[in-house]
This record gives sequence, C-alpha cells and structure tokens, in this order.
Amino acid sequence: MHVLIMAVGSTGDVAPYTGLGARLRQAGHEVAIAAAASFAGMVTAAELEHRVLPGDPRAAQQSEANRRWQRRGRGVRSGAEMTRLLARHMRELGDGMIAAAEQNTDVVLLSGPAYLGGADVAEGLGLPSAGVFAAPAHPTREFPPLIGLPDLGPTGNWLAGRAVFAGMSPILAPAIRHIRSTLGLAPRSFRRAVRAHDRARWPVRYGVSPLVVPRPHDWRPGLEMAGYFWPHHGAWTPPTTLREFLDAGPPPVAVSFGSMAPRDPQLWSALIADALRHAGLRGVVQAGWAELEVREEHVLTVGDVPHTWLLPRVAALVHHSGAGTTAAALRAGVPTVPVPIAADQHFWAARQVALGVAPARLEGKGLTADALAAAIRAAVGDPEHRLAAGRLAARLEGEDGATEVVRLLPELASTRP
Repeated sequence: MHVLIMAVGSTGDVAPYTGLGARLRQAGHEVAIAAAASFAGMVTAAELEHRVLPGDPRAAQQSEANRRWQRRGRGVRSGAEMTRLLARHMRELGDGMIAAAEQNTDVVLLSGPAYLGGADVAEGLGLPSAGVFAAPAHPTREFPPLIGLPDLGPTGNWLAGRAVFAGMSPILAPAIRHIRSTLGLAPRSFRRAVRAHDRARWPVRYGVSPLVVPRPHDWRPGLEMAGYFWPHHGAWTPPTTLREFLDAGPPPVAVSFGSMAPRDPQLWSALIADALRHAGLRGVVQAGWAELEVREEHVLTVGDVPHTWLLPRVAALVHHSGAGTTAAALRAGVPTVPVPIAADQHFWAARQVALGVAPARLEGKGLTADALAAAIRAAVGDPEHRLAAGRLAARLEGEDGATEVVRLLPELASTRP
C-alpha cells in the first residue's frame, strides 16, 4: 500500500512522523512524507520518500506575525491569531497538498495542522484518510481546548472546545473554498466538515500516550490515544566539545526551546545564563530556532542534538513544552521545568506538573531569572521528580503508537471507492 503522511509545521510537527513512517515501511508499505523542503534530510534519513510542501517554517516562526502570536501567549485571542497564521498560507499549501497526494497514493494520513485542508484534498481525490494527531484537539468535558485556557469545568470545557472549531471556520473559509473549488467539490465550511467526520466516525489515532493523557470518556468512537509516535533516529556521533563537557562534571541542566523564536534572543540567553548561575548548576543550551547563545564557563551552547542521546545524560530539562519535546523528556525519565509560550504548550506544561515530573509551570511572559533558578533547583534537588519521571519512562518504554496505525490501514484501504 502507498501511504502518504502529510506533516505541516515546524520540526516537532514533522519528526514524530519519521518514526511512524519507518514503522509502516517495516510493515511492508511504501511510505512518503509531505513536508517542507527543509525537512528533506530528516525524512530521507528514515528511508522514506519526501514530497515537498511549500513554505519555510523557520522563516514563518521568526516572522513578526508569529512573534505577535507568541506574545498573546494563551487564550481565545492567541488561538484566533494562530488560526489566522495558518490560513494565510493555506491556499498555497493546499495546492502543494493536492500535488503531493496525486502522486501514487492509496491512503492519506494527516497530522493535526495538515487536517486543515488536507481532509478536503483526500475527499476530492477519492482517497481514504485518517488523522494521526499529536495533541488532543477534539472537544471534551475533561479538559479545556488546547489554546491555554484554564479548566472551565465539564460544561465550560465542552462549550469552549466546540467554540474553537466554530471560530476557526470563518477564518479558514477562503482557503478551504479554494481547495474544494480546485477539486470540483461542493462548498463546505470547516465546521460542517468536522460535524460530517464526527457522524462518519472518521478515525483519528492520536500519537499521545494514554499514560500521559487518558482517553476522555466522552469522546466518540474512532478517536483513540494510540501511544507516542517516536521520531526515527539513526546513528549519531556527538561533537568532541559536547562529549568533553559532559565528562568534565556532574550532569548539566539542558535548555531547549525548539522551534520557538522569541523577539529578543539576547535577552532570553542572558536570563538563562543568570538562572543557571543562581542555581549553581552547569548547563547545555540548544540554540534552536530561538538562536540562543550563552557564553559562560559552566554552560555549553550547542546546535541540533538528538533528544534521545542528550536527555538521558542531563539532570533536568528546561523547555517550552511543545508536544514532541515533552514526549522526549518523559521517555528519557528526566525531571522538567516547563516554560510554555503559546497554544498547546500550556496544556503539556500542566500535564507535566500533574504527573509529578515537574515542580511548577512557569509562564514565558514575564519570566525572571530568580523564578527560573528556583524551579531548576526544585527539579534537580527534589528526588520525587526524578522518581516520578523514572517510573513513567519505564512504563512508556514498551509503548508503540505506530502499531495502532498499522492495524488501521487495512480498514482504511477497504473504504476506497
């Protein structure tokens, strides 16, 4: 079977699907990943075909529009701003998804962001499709929608979740109208599409561990927490400077803000340097798309280092709480200091605290070196956090969410007209 995975977004939105794709390939399928050109190396390293989607995720992350979204941080206005950012590029992206799906495809698997328009592409080409989402987006009474809202209680959570989908519909309308018109489909709003998928029990296998987010009891059939999709990692040799730094002292604190791009990288770099100095701990800082750079005697700034290699070697991780980085930290059994900046990062930060692997959730907006230093000391100094992280990591070790997707494929193939 020829399987196309559409993965839209930054590194954390693409990396898990390299592992999923590799697992599907091992099961005997031909697998391609449609993603931005900058991820070609990541995809082909997993021995998967890469189909190019338009856009430059790094440039988009470093744009003023994205920084404005990050400053909004959380709540309804942040969610609307994020939807507008996606909608701005969806017309071009939709054309790219059509071109990718027209190439020798039997089944389409859609990441969460790719669902916006990608489901219409699959429908227009007569291809079976399913969701392989990385964060629980469907409304539930058990937690609020992933736009950083506090818990609103069962009724409030449910209504807020439905309102998010309703609010996205008019923002996405022009781009979806273009996609459907191009494919000869009748007009349909995003809100109506979601309702149609719910009635048809359109399948979604969430790449999320039920140990981290139990499946909500009020979800419809077809929505399942499959377990994490772990990124594919080949052989990797650390640079000598990193190896020597790790060997020269006790395990450091890792700092990684992934694809986040704060307005003032120098200010953030100085804050991190001050916090590590006040905490009296060594640090390894990943520059990331934030372009962080800390020059201190007991701190090493590095480029891309696989989390599977680095995190088991550190005392704690300070991070933005993106879905992928959170999963990597939980898998490594390392205590965390979550510093969410926007959108679903607040949800994952709260989960880490609830699971006992983090002492507290810090807000990226208005963060001080003293507050960060105190949280780092608590994460490293309180053995309960490492014990909780270790226990959870041991349970996650045998989890393979890709297996559930492998089992789903024959069912999807049988639905093709």
